[in-house]
Amino acid sequence: MKASELRGKDQVALQKELNDLLKAQFGLRMQTATQQLSNTSQLKKVRRDIARVKTVMNTKEAK
Repeated sequence: MKASELRGKDQVALQKELNDLLKAQFGLRMQTATQQLSNTSQLKKVRRDIARVKTVMNTKEAK
């Protein structure tokens, strides 16, 4: 996911995207805890996507 794609979305869509990413992060953490996650780089990717969404939300809020 790119920041330019996120900037085109409105606040409601960004909040929905954030909720989806947080649920995905929770699922990945549970898979890690139960030794079922084989591709651990997914955690890093989801964490960075969450940060991107929050950054875009904060910049839109500041304007």
